Amino acid sequence: MNTEATEGAGLDTGLVSAADVRAAGDRIAPYVRRTPLLRLPGERLWVKPENRQPTRSFKVRGAVNAVGRLAGRGVRHVIVQSSGNHAQAIAYAAAEHGVRATVVLPDTAPELKVRAARGLGAEVVIVPPALREEACLALADRFGATVIGSDAYDVIAGHGTAGTELCLDLPDAGTVLVPVCNGGLLAGIAVAVKAADPAIRVIGVEPELAADGAASFRSGSRTAWPVELTYRTRADGLRAPVLGALAWEHIHRYVDDMVTVTEDAIDAAAILLWQKLEERAEPSGAVATAAYLTHQAHLPPGPVVAVLSGGNVAIGTETSEEPLVRST
Repeated sequence: MNTEATEGAGLDTGLVSAADVRAAGDRIAPYVRRTPLLRLPGERLWVKPENRQPTRSFKVRGAVNAVGRLAGRGVRHVIVQSSGNHAQAIAYAAAEHGVRATVVLPDTAPELKVRAARGLGAEVVIVPPALREEACLALADRFGATVIGSDAYDVIAGHGTAGTELCLDLPDAGTVLVPVCNGGLLAGIAVAVKAADPAIRVIGVEPELAADGAASFRSGSRTAWPVELTYRTRADGLRAPVLGALAWEHIHRYVDDMVTVTEDAIDAAAILLWQKLEERAEPSGAVATAAYLTHQAHLPPGPVVAVLSGGNVAIGTETSEEPLVRST
């Protein structure tokens, strides 16, 4: 088994640097979309629609950066464990770079995410949620594959490009709200945003039912929640039981706060995004907008950016994501 190497200009601290994020931006440009900022009518909220990416989530940014670097070093087989979006992104990146991909998904993963990973050419292995990490490592040993964690160094650097873009598009932003699963997106965006303007507040957002990251932030050390708790939320992409170790190091250094939102607030945000912007948000993708709706009175002055992290949503079905994007 191999694991993705930690490389880049931030090696003196062990953390991703702004230079790493800039290099990632150049590297991934042919494979990802530069998403715009959309103003929510009548509000100081701007939405960054990462649901417009080729795999309908931000995950493609980090995946393409990591897989591209590994392919350049001769790696021919990569493996990940994921709730769904990271798997699709790795499958996409592997196909673009001619690399074999194996993805381990929980048996609770929405069927549309399972089908999408297979459709992109990945070999899919389904296991119970609590066995995802164990199964991934065992298969990596069996196949001699390289594991790409969802908070690997190059993944975080790739995700940071979303932060670079939003700062260029809205340099007077006061606050950036970012969904949190294992923390890779929050870590990367925090690096880029703080490099552009340290005064911009970066805030992570989780469902109340899967708030291990918020608990970690409050206690000052990584805190794990059992999957029996985190899997209560309908935001299937945010059910990781603990922040990634490398992501946590960035969050601890750069992030200003962590907040939580209710399931009802997530539903309301997803419906609002559809009605006002015609953007489809899966529950995980709607949490940042839900945080604005819930906590706006307590946010600093100035424009607010909410990252709409994904739009892999099943419409008109009885999946965990079913009622969130209905039109009226």
